[in-house]
Amino acid sequence: MLAASSFTNPWLLNTASKSLWCPSSLVVNSFPLPLASKSCFPQSPVGRFGVKCTATKPPKSPAEEDWKVKREVLLQKRVRSVEVKEALRLQTENNFLILDVRPEAEFKEAHAPGAINIQIYRLIKEWTPWDIARRAAFLFFGIISGTEENPEFLQIVESKLDKDAKIIVACSSGGTMRPSQNLPQGQQSRSLIAAYLLVLNGYKNVYHLDGGLYNWFKEGLPSISEE
Repeated sequence: MLAASSFTNPWLLNTASKSLWCPSSLVVNSFPLPLASKSCFPQSPVGRFGVKCTATKPPKSPAEEDWKVKREVLLQKRVRSVEVKEALRLQTENNFLILDVRPEAEFKEAHAPGAINIQIYRLIKEWTPWDIARRAAFLFFGIISGTEENPEFLQIVESKLDKDAKIIVACSSGGTMRPSQNLPQGQQSRSLIAAYLLVLNGYKNVYHLDGGLYNWFKEGLPSISEE
């Protein structure tokens, strides 16, 4: 089995090409799953235990807004993407804080010195029929550590950072707002979703780490581990 960090979060997958096709319209992290009384996956452990997909989808959260809408807001709010060396300079010379929104385990493995970790997605905690169905969707892709939006993300951010804080939001891959031939709307990422939530909630100095922490480590910039 592959760890969740080896894949793009299934929330972000293109449903046109990576959907699980079942006979009704319940969507779990962009994967259609059945609403009928039959088990979601008759041949899976979920089916063998007789779990029924009777839960309804929770209301759409701001983080689940279409990427096109999120990107437009980020551009309107003039959220700037900075390369990793520029981010390091801003951190050391201009009192910018790196907000690492990766899962806690990834942060502990390696992160930028002085960064704080507030995960925007966390491991799925509950065992409602809805959550079990979502776990099954992750397992379909070989991901044993399925994640869900962290409902406490903004609350924790607000307890640590005031609205005037200078923030560089970072995740593993970074994503991009820049259009390209293959990605005319750019590429969504955890850090861009987090930046969107921050500017929606009144944060004024929000930057985004271009290339993510992958590029930070690749460039050999300072990093520390808690393991």
